[in-house]
Amino acid sequence: MPVLNNETLMLAFVALTGIALSVQAIILLLIFLSIRKGTKSLQEQIEELRGSIMPVVDSTRDLVDSSRDVIERLAPKVEATTDDVMEMVRILREKSVELDQSTSEILEKLHRQTKRLDGMLSGALDQVDRAGEYVAEAVSGPVRQISAVLASIKAIVGALRTPSPASRRTINPVEENRRS
Repeated sequence: MPVLNNETLMLAFVALTGIALSVQAIILLLIFLSIRKGTKSLQEQIEELRGSIMPVVDSTRDLVDSSRDVIERLAPKVEATTDDVMEMVRILREKSVELDQSTSEILEKLHRQTKRLDGMLSGALDQVDRAGEYVAEAVSGPVRQISAVLASIKAIVGALRTPSPASRRTINPVEENRRS
């Protein structure tokens, strides 16, 4: 019985480990999806910012032709905006690289854990199979022996209960009178 309890515990631990790995994978996937959504949102904001800056740049070119004073007033604002956009793009690139590295690490860990879990489950199932064969072999031998002993006891009891042929022929004279 202790072998079965250990195997049951091992199977329970393997199942719990599988569940924990699945939960971890789901959480990591949700984190990845939220970071991806945030990145898309940031890219959309940058595109909107570009859309609003490009007309300003175009109008600034028109103003350069018409007035140097207007350009001198708008130039610092445009430069600050451009610097901000460049900084945002730089940060976005860094975050994108970090996200790519994190995603690769997560997928690599997930792959390793999946291989490990597969090995653990295969080993556990092999042990369960071996234990089943052992139990079947251990039970079938004694069952056959007990069945043979019971058959012999039944034969002996049957032989003892059956009257011998000589005693059947001898009938009591009192019983003969009764029969007649």
